[in-house]
Amino acid sequence: MSERYEFIDMAETGPKAVRTAFANQVAYCRANDARVTARVVAALAALLAKPTSEFARRIAGWQGPPLADALPLRAAGGIHALHLSGTAHELAPIYADSEDINDNAVIAGVVARHEAALLPWLDGPPQTNEAGRSSNFIAAMLWLADKGLPPRFDCLEIGSSGGINLMIDRYHYDLGGVHVGPQPGAIAFTPDWRGDHPPQHAIEFTGLKGCDVAPVDLTDPAQALRLKAYIWPEQHIRFARIEAAIAAATEDPPQLIRANAADFVKAELAKPQAEGTTRVLMHSVVWQYVPADQQARVTVAMEEAGKRATADRPLAWIALEANRTVHHHELAVRYWPDGEAPKKIAQAHAHGAWIEWLG
Repeated sequence: MSERYEFIDMAETGPKAVRTAFANQVAYCRANDARVTARVVAALAALLAKPTSEFARRIAGWQGPPLADALPLRAAGGIHALHLSGTAHELAPIYADSEDINDNAVIAGVVARHEAALLPWLDGPPQTNEAGRSSNFIAAMLWLADKGLPPRFDCLEIGSSGGINLMIDRYHYDLGGVHVGPQPGAIAFTPDWRGDHPPQHAIEFTGLKGCDVAPVDLTDPAQALRLKAYIWPEQHIRFARIEAAIAAATEDPPQLIRANAADFVKAELAKPQAEGTTRVLMHSVVWQYVPADQQARVTVAMEEAGKRATADRPLAWIALEANRTVHHHELAVRYWPDGEAPKKIAQAHAHGAWIEWLG
């Protein structure tokens, strides 16, 4: 399997698109220091040449766009869940990144023995609710404050999953020496900062509310396990973060509702906005999972609300989304009443390990 990432239309379907999605995921994982996940995805891909299980046949004959559906990560999440739950002990050498292991044989055996448990993992997209990405949100808000927008933020998040990033006001951030948030904070973030530090401003939050089509209750062990299964196993710090987030949610649950992105954004933007407050739509590694018709509705709703924005009641859109050509994520911000095209102000690691400031 080639390790070169091949750019294809996210909406492409068919057997070739499935093969490319798996090859791309292997390349993407290796480019982001996720060797074990790359091994699992490559072994899953090997099943597709001659699919003998319902699990493999369903993947090989996938009817939707496999890249947009994150099909390889759906399958890999199911395998990881078996490992985390101790159900498939034979996976341990792979997750320990041991050498001289026949990954293809191990994965094929696990799929054959645990197919009933694995099939449901294909039914919905991954929920990679990574707290480290919130460092980008904070950096963007500092940038907005530097542009003269009120540094009091009323935040709306789509694709909130378990609401980990809705607890952004409880975390501490050290962004290139600029400190934001309570100390020590429920979680402390110090991403490797590249370039100039962001502007320094005192910011506060007046509201934090999110939506998800399948919200996760962090305090339910079974639901929390699902989130953990989507964490790349190489990144141990992410497991520590999710445990800290679970503790924070147990103490005070984030405000999270079940809704699709378009309905949520339209309803929230119709509500009154307090003077001296910047209303923000934010999302991270979510847009690719939002159906095209909902993307269009969200965009229209934001642009219509932007027409009503004023200096005392501005609107902003913060997006941290993947650029699959260069294997990292880009932080883009748009705000009104300015209303110009999105401005790319940073490049970032997929899970918050580093941020390269361009702002």
